[in-house]
Amino acid sequence: MKNVFHILKNVIPYRKYALLNILFNIFFVLFSLVSLAMIIPILQLLFGLQKLVLVKPDFVFKMDSIIASFNYYISKIIIEYGKVEALIFICVLVIVLFFFKNFFRYMAMYYLANVRNGVVMDIRNNLYHKILILPLSYYTEQKKGDIIARMTNDVQEVEWSIMTSLEMVFRDPLSIIGFLVTLIIISPQLTLFVFILLPVTAFLISRIGKSLKRSSDKVQKKMGSILSVIEETISGLRIIKAFNAIGYSKQKFNKINENYTRLMIKVYRKRDLANPLSEFLGVLVLVIIIWFGGNLVLGEKANIPPVMFIYYVVIFSQLIVPAKSITTAYYNLQKGSASVDRIKEVLDAEEIIMEKPDAVKIKEFRKDIVYRNVRFTYEKEEVLSNINLTINKGKTIALVGPSGGGKSTMVDLLPRFYDCTEGEIIIDGITLKDFKINDLRGLMGIVTQESILFNDTVFNNIAFGLTNVNEEQVIEAATIANAHEFIMELENGYHTYIGDRGGKLSGGQRQRLSIARAILKNPPILILDEATSALDTESERLVQDALEKLMKNRTSLVIAHRLSTIQHADEIIVIQKGEIIERGMHSELVEKNGLYKKLFELQSFS
Repeated sequence: MKNVFHILKNVIPYRKYALLNILFNIFFVLFSLVSLAMIIPILQLLFGLQKLVLVKPDFVFKMDSIIASFNYYISKIIIEYGKVEALIFICVLVIVLFFFKNFFRYMAMYYLANVRNGVVMDIRNNLYHKILILPLSYYTEQKKGDIIARMTNDVQEVEWSIMTSLEMVFRDPLSIIGFLVTLIIISPQLTLFVFILLPVTAFLISRIGKSLKRSSDKVQKKMGSILSVIEETISGLRIIKAFNAIGYSKQKFNKINENYTRLMIKVYRKRDLANPLSEFLGVLVLVIIIWFGGNLVLGEKANIPPVMFIYYVVIFSQLIVPAKSITTAYYNLQKGSASVDRIKEVLDAEEIIMEKPDAVKIKEFRKDIVYRNVRFTYEKEEVLSNINLTINKGKTIALVGPSGGGKSTMVDLLPRFYDCTEGEIIIDGITLKDFKINDLRGLMGIVTQESILFNDTVFNNIAFGLTNVNEEQVIEAATIANAHEFIMELENGYHTYIGDRGGKLSGGQRQRLSIARAILKNPPILILDEATSALDTESERLVQDALEKLMKNRTSLVIAHRLSTIQHADEIIVIQKGEIIERGMHSELVEKNGLYKKLFELQSFS
């Protein structure tokens, strides 16, 4: 339950709406007291159970004096207009009082919608921001579906269980069945009349229910959009981080989340209208009962004693108030607290990749990259061991070797997707951990084996993470990447939506868009992670040509599966089981009777 109170701190930014909710609730309580308290004394005067007050009493601000003054004015109406006319007046007065009572109740809920949905929106935004900044290692230990469930189902559970239950705790539980049984015992005739009137009120309430269902359908569709963005974010987190697009992704998500929140506010306002409307319709039924039953009591053949009729009216009025159980509220709080704990697990997850408070800026790459005695372990398993490597500016270094040897981990250390367990990586004489993370990643462009594209236009995918980019720059980058021709054949050219993960494009087309994105970023350091391994021959030729243009005059770190693509590298590093076992140029390594020669001959034979 401690975490529940932590979540409630999110109410502070919405205190204005919370105070308005409290204010209207006060008015609601006052009108509830007046509307209920006035019925019995009025009927007692009307039916002669209490003597009429003929002399106006002196008013003193005491309960007895207030009641006496109230009885005097009611008595005056009865005397001047007669009992039947006074009954009509009383019915109208009751309707007015209950109308304002429910008006204030609805206004309290109206402003509560901003608080409830605002808190949920902030929790969801905080969770999304946390997902963006958590290290990649966190997601190797978590299921994406579970993370999405925490951001959606668990957050929604907090809204439904915690926020709703706190309101319910302060309401007295009612036993509807007990009240109905009591009404039947008092007067079966009046109760039968009530059941005849109920279908009319039920029809009006059902109309609102259908409208609420339509709005809820829109909300569920918008939630699907949120889930889609979340899934793309987790899948494309490497690209988001590498292209410094955390701010862009956060802004995109916040916009969709705000649209969803606006829809949810409409849904809650419609839903919250249902209860006061049902009560108001119930009061209309109550007024009809008072009129119908009152005539039975006042008629010559009265078949119900006045006192019992008054009791009947009071019992029926209790049915109008929604029956909410304190026990149910308690269980809801317990149910919701489990979701709060799951949310807190993500929010409190350790941010392993931290930036020093005095981190230095780096805007250009001047000299070299040095891996010095680098060692990396994951879950007690050694992935890299004693890696020493110098990459001079403008050189192309190729990493080859069996799968699982540590090649991808080695390049992932450079943009600080992970940090070394031991040793250090140095750029221009400064260790990576001393740089600002955004500046460090700003130096690098990444093209991976699996093209990470987003459900957006071609233009936005190429310009991803960059600001103030014009169409001419995007077209130039696409042309260099051999992508302009096929882009212009698309339905809307650069403004064509390419589907989830670029599903409307072929593998080669997706890869060329990824290369265009890296070209537009124009980074001094380039990381290519098996960028052509999954392509057919024709696509590989186009992509390889684009890569050669991209790598020109850049420092490149290339992971290669097809050795024919890296024969002209300045140095080839052979990695096996986390260690560098060979290094040299292609011609030098082929002359050696080592692993590289075996791999090369195997591929040549194939």
